[in-house]
Amino acid sequence: MNQITPYIAPLLVFGLVVFVHELGHFVAAKIAGVYAPVFSLGWGRRLFGVRLGETDYRVSLIPLGGYVRMATREDDSMAGIEGAAGRGTMDANTAAPPDVDPALWDPTAMAPFGPNPVPADRWVENKSVGARVIILSAGVIMNILLTLGVSSGIYYRYGNPYVPAIVDSVMVGAPAAVAGFAAGDRIVGINGAPVRSWDQVLDRVTPTTSGTMTFEIERAGERLSRVVSPQVAEVPDPVTGGLRTVGRVGIYVRDSLIREPVGVGAAMVFGGRATWGMATNVVTVLGGLFTGKVSAKNLGGPIQIAQTSVAAAKRGAETLWSLIAFLSLNIAILNLVPIPVLDGGQILLVLAEAVKGSAFSARTREAFARVGVLAVLGLIVLVTFNDLRSVFTR
Repeated sequence: MNQITPYIAPLLVFGLVVFVHELGHFVAAKIAGVYAPVFSLGWGRRLFGVRLGETDYRVSLIPLGGYVRMATREDDSMAGIEGAAGRGTMDANTAAPPDVDPALWDPTAMAPFGPNPVPADRWVENKSVGARVIILSAGVIMNILLTLGVSSGIYYRYGNPYVPAIVDSVMVGAPAAVAGFAAGDRIVGINGAPVRSWDQVLDRVTPTTSGTMTFEIERAGERLSRVVSPQVAEVPDPVTGGLRTVGRVGIYVRDSLIREPVGVGAAMVFGGRATWGMATNVVTVLGGLFTGKVSAKNLGGPIQIAQTSVAAAKRGAETLWSLIAFLSLNIAILNLVPIPVLDGGQILLVLAEAVKGSAFSARTREAFARVGVLAVLGLIVLVTFNDLRSVFTR
């Protein structure tokens, strides 16, 4: 990439991931017949956009996330949260109210762009429980599909990368040295299971903290067997940052990355595995945050994401698309956390109403939403503080 393109990478990363998420909600709402007057990238006051049909597609002031506004009986309270005008403001008016852009006003349209009320059958809460859950989960589904698609595309375009399990050197006195390993040995099997990459070797050695392992190696065309007793070591966990106990045998490998071309089917399999691995790591970190094993100081915000995006773009398209896949999956999983205003919290509310047999009162729903906003704002303040601390202490 040239010297200018990397600096628009944050726009691509933020914009694509958020757009795909909100597109999922929007399409599901449209299919269910819900009135969706606003599709916004960002929150708060409208900066610019275009109104097509009954929806205003806009970019808003606060460039964090986005939303799809859907017709609801609590439209006034939700409008205040989103920075838009409520339904009550529009009723019986023939001219645009002061808080509505005159360019968006249409005397024949429904609120918030016209004086006509939204029919009750187009309110989201008047749809079935199943339809509402699908609408709320559609953004998460779209982000997961984006991660799967991007990950699979990377494997198809760039191939399956791996480091061959060829010994470069052996640590003096380590278990591998005691067992008779030598430079140039190719590890082809461990405990009867075939291996060919260093990652596969690590997958089998790392969790082995007791007992012995049988390695099959190739040396000068001859196959040999070596029994190794791994040593126990304490190393930093690359996901949580905490220490973990692992097995080590004292082998260094040659840093020679090989890219194996793959077809569409294999690329999808590899992309699925990569997505599952990323999801496992994200859930592990979230669990660590709740249990205290992971410090909240490790959380990054928009500044860190922007810096990472620029750095990724400078390293090439593969790294940038990998970052997009990772952030898309992060947004999917974080949105499932049962915090009000996030998708998980809204799904929980819908299911709770179904169990209760009736809808919660407007006051309860508004309080639920505002608690969620405070929680999200608190998270934004925390990650922004972490970002600024990182910038000034670097």
